[in-house]
Amino acid sequence: MSAFRNFIESYVRLPDEEWDVISGAFEPRVYKRNEIILQAGEICRFFGFLEKGLLRYYVEHDGNEVTKFFTIAPYCFTSAYSFRNQAPATESIQALENCVAYTISLKNADMLLELKHWAVFTRKFTQEVQYQTEQLMMEAKTTPATERYRLLLENYPGIVQRIPLKHLSGFLGIAPQSLSRIRKNYIRDLRK
Repeated sequence: MSAFRNFIESYVRLPDEEWDVISGAFEPRVYKRNEIILQAGEICRFFGFLEKGLLRYYVEHDGNEVTKFFTIAPYCFTSAYSFRNQAPATESIQALENCVAYTISLKNADMLLELKHWAVFTRKFTQEVQYQTEQLMMEAKTTPATERYRLLLENYPGIVQRIPLKHLSGFLGIAPQSLSRIRKNYIRDLRK
């Protein structure tokens, strides 16, 4: 769990006594490659920290899976609206690799909010996620797929080798054939 503490401390310094309470409230979880962690329509009963692995969030649309985004370890994950409101999730979460995580229930997460530094962490983390979501929405509306692919490679080196082509193309909002062409052109341009 030291990776989790380091993650929290990238937002706020955490006293040992608070860490003892936080670490005691989370349960270890292991997810197998391709396991569905949360199915759309179910209520999300966990907030988690992904210590190792890669997750995919997706929705069903017209009979197809559309990838919303990925969570790359080390990072936190949940279906935020479903978790906070205990309402059915609109998305599914899938492990794309074997994953190691730590999760907490809503009841225990709410109790942790009484801890000063945990409350600061959750506020800062929530703001970061909101900003990232706004960036993704803006890029999807204003940035061509070729540029979004380049940005993905720059911001998350090595990630495209870990994501199946169909999920990556769905995330970029293009057909797999178009992604293959973009990748081929990108490699060609690098060699120039």
